[in-house]
Amino acid sequence: MRIFAPMMEEQVVLVDQQDKQMGTMEKMEAHRKGLLHRAFSVFIFNSKGELLLQQRARDKYHSAGKWTNTCCSHPRPGEKTADAALRRLNEEMGLQCKLEHRFSFLYQADLENQLSEHEYDHVFFGYTDALPILNPEEAIAFRYISIRALSLELEQQPGEFTAWLKICFPKIMELKSV
Repeated sequence: MRIFAPMMEEQVVLVDQQDKQMGTMEKMEAHRKGLLHRAFSVFIFNSKGELLLQQRARDKYHSAGKWTNTCCSHPRPGEKTADAALRRLNEEMGLQCKLEHRFSFLYQADLENQLSEHEYDHVFFGYTDALPILNPEEAIAFRYISIRALSLELEQQPGEFTAWLKICFPKIMELKSV
């Protein structure tokens, strides 16, 4: 059963380059100012080794309609990042499975609408053959894809994918031994 979170002013956790908490800020303000904040990205694989991608909803505040990893977001102040990843996987994709922290990376990317992502991103892997039940406010489509096929699509059609997926994909390939 998917649980929908109530709409409220969302806060992000501001961090330094070692992921030490430096404070909190309203999410949109942090993105307008390009301040470094904590985030996570979840990559779900099926038993064939294929990655579950989602296509972001068309009314998202940035990267609308682009394909990306299974889910991603920000932990709430006081929330453990691993707990936030499980929560958002359920909220966005209607999925529940064990997640394992695999690596973290820092990135900064300028986006549309004068926004910027500047994140200390924790990456989690999970495995399930369950099909997602999409939250239409978050995702409008999903598909499973092999790492090799995704690598080709990222090369041939980079504008169809989110900045953070393109940035961390080489590490995903390395870990999945393609």
